[in-house]
Order: sequence, then C-alpha cells, then structure tokens
Amino acid sequence: MDALKAELALKRKTLDILPVEDARPAKYMRRGDIERLKEEQERMVREENLAREREENEKIEAEQFAILNKEQSTARSVSGTPNPDIQRDAASPDPSSSTIFNISNEEAIRRLRAKGQPIRLFSESDRDRRLRLRALELIEEKEHERQGGQNDFRKALEDVETRAQKDINESAKQKEGRESKDVGGEVLDLDLVKTDPNKLYPIIYYALKRTLKEWGEWMDDRPEHVKRTTQGKLAAATQHQSAEYLKPLFKLLRSRSLPPDMLARVAEIVHYMQKRQYQKANDSYLRLSIGNAPWPIGVTMVGIHERSAREKISADQVAHVLNDEVSRKYIQSLKRLLTFSQTKYPPEDVTQLMG
Repeated sequence: MDALKAELALKRKTLDILPVEDARPAKYMRRGDIERLKEEQERMVREENLAREREENEKIEAEQFAILNKEQSTARSVSGTPNPDIQRDAASPDPSSSTIFNISNEEAIRRLRAKGQPIRLFSESDRDRRLRLRALELIEEKEHERQGGQNDFRKALEDVETRAQKDINESAKQKEGRESKDVGGEVLDLDLVKTDPNKLYPIIYYALKRTLKEWGEWMDDRPEHVKRTTQGKLAAATQHQSAEYLKPLFKLLRSRSLPPDMLARVAEIVHYMQKRQYQKANDSYLRLSIGNAPWPIGVTMVGIHERSAREKISADQVAHVLNDEVSRKYIQSLKRLLTFSQTKYPPEDVTQLMG
C-alpha cells in the first residue's frame, strides 16, 4: 500500500515539473496526446479503486479473523485441548469467508440447533450469530477435509469387514431362534394420533428398535460363505449404515419432539408394517417422503397475495425428504426397514407386497 502511494506521488511530481513550453496551453493537440492523457487518467482511477478495494477487503478479513479466533478460543475452552488443525486454519483464513453470510434469523437458529449449539450467546447480535454459525461450518468443513472426505458407506463397509474378521477369530456363538407373529410386538393403534399422540412415541421407538435388531440378527445368522461374498458385505454395510442414519430419529422420538405431521406418517408406517400390509405402509412412506401436494418441494406461499387454493397446501403434504440431509437419511432407512420386514415376515395376501 505504501509503495502504491509513493508511485502516485512520483507521478504527480513529474507532471508538476514539466518544461514551460510543454505546460503552455496550445491551440491544437495531437490525437495521440489526447489518448495518452485519457489512458493516464483512467489508470490512476483504476489504481485508486484497487487501493480502496484492497483496504476494504483487509478490513473485512481482519474482522472475520477476529470472529474465528473468538469461536476457536471458545471451542478450546470447552474441550480443554487445543486443535492444531484449527490453529493452522486460523493463521490462514479462507478468502471466501470474507463474503457476508447472509441468511435469515430462522435459518440460522435452525442450523445452530441442528449442531447442538446455543441459538444466542450473551450480548450477541444477529450478525454475530450468523458469523458464529459460519465459523462453525468452516471448522466442520476443514475437519471433513482433514479426514479425507471419506464416504460413509465405505466406512460402514470397512466396519463390517473388521467386525466379520473379529467374528471369525472368535468362537461361534449360540443361535437364538425367535419367531414372532407380529413384527413390532404391540400393534400400534392409529386412533392415538388424534386422541393421545404422546403414547405413540414409545410404541414407535421400540417397534423400530426391535425391527432394526432383528435385521442385525438376520445378518449375523447368514452362512459364513454368504457373508464373505461381495453382495453379503454390501448388505451388511447397508444395515450398519441404516442403524447410524436412524439415530437422529430415535433421538427425536425419545425427546418427543418429532413434528406432528411426520409423527402421523411414521405411525401409519409402523402400524401397517406390524399388520403386514406393506402396500399401505409404502403409501404412507411416499406421503412422508415426497408428499402429495401440487408443489411437493415445500412451497406453501406462491406470491405476496393469498390464493384461492392456498388452504389445500398443508404442512403434512410437503416433501420432508427435502427438509435436510438428516431427515432424508432416516426416512430412507425407514424404507429399508420395510423391505427387510417384508422379506422376513411376508404377508398372507400377495397383493400387500411392495412393488
């Protein structure tokens, strides 16, 4: 910056000490001289604009860097152990982070809650909250890059292979043959959706837990030569991945915080799955995942004015699979539980089979 100012001062001084005959106004000027003067003026304007933009960028980067340092010091004080990767990233901030993180307050609150972070710190403004959210996301991105961006399905496959190798070295365990007429034990009553929704949470929780456990036992009871095949390893990895994806849903069920429309659809899925009516369960799954509204992607307001068909678009008709990545994963895992239940407990009526 100092070098640029010195260059500009030198150019102005050179123009001031021109010879008298050059400085004397002339009646006529050459076209080349006019063009040269225009180019000189444009160049000086560009240099001044560049210097001004550079100062503004340095100011914004310094502000972002201070916010990142504040968040990293908070994270280190909570964890008790400094992270060398975070310190290295703080020393060289990403230029892209200097852009303003412009999202709504509702979206910032939703993302912070999804990360298990407080939605507002003491004396924190809305802008500071957005910057704190951006800093947390940058830290997660750097951590993901440090881990190599490993695919979760590949990780599940490696875990299955490790567990299979450990099972081979251990002694064969006694098989437990348990057959049940119903998939989920107590058959869920759909009337509870309207009368007492709170009673649905434990019933759905234990029904899905039991089905997931039976799926794992089904995988373990397969012959050894089937487990070692590629298809056998992929099937085990799928089961392991589904168990991981269902953890957020189990957490919502334990805390009784599942949205009412999603609770009704999941209750229908469990009810029909227990009664081995898999076709109806699949219909409830489709209404949960992609919805049945004319605008299934979640658009509930199509303009600034109220339309005549606005009341036909309700919250239970939107596509919950598009809410976020966590919802998409555990909704997809519900379909996998349906497929397993249909395989182990086939219906008496073949018309109830899923396509």
